[in-house]
Amino acid sequence: MNILLKLEESAQLLAAIIFLVLVEADWWWYLILFIGPDIGMFGYAINTKFGAIIYNLFHHKGLAIIAFLLGVHFNSDLLSLLGVILFGHAAMDRLFGYGLKHSDDFKHTHLGWIGGKMNG
Repeated sequence: MNILLKLEESAQLLAAIIFLVLVEADWWWYLILFIGPDIGMFGYAINTKFGAIIYNLFHHKGLAIIAFLLGVHFNSDLLSLLGVILFGHAAMDRLFGYGLKHSDDFKHTHLGWIGGKMNG
């Protein structure tokens, strides 16, 4: 991934962390930021198609933004925090080369193959 994309993802992750600092979130919210959304990997215990669907739900920035905005609209701190967590975690994953999953293989992402596997 080129440096510009890594800088963009870094800025998004930093924005999520700054938000947590500004709202004085408890320490465990930071832990959830870094590992919580990876619960979506358990979908792979069923099969790769289901795994990709569940994983992508927990790592989709658009859904994260919607959750945050719904939290703001309905005055739900929990929903807003969850939106920030999902957004920040997705940015962190993309910073490290982990993208949204294709249904054929966990290592096949919208950013390419994890570990550099080539097509064909």
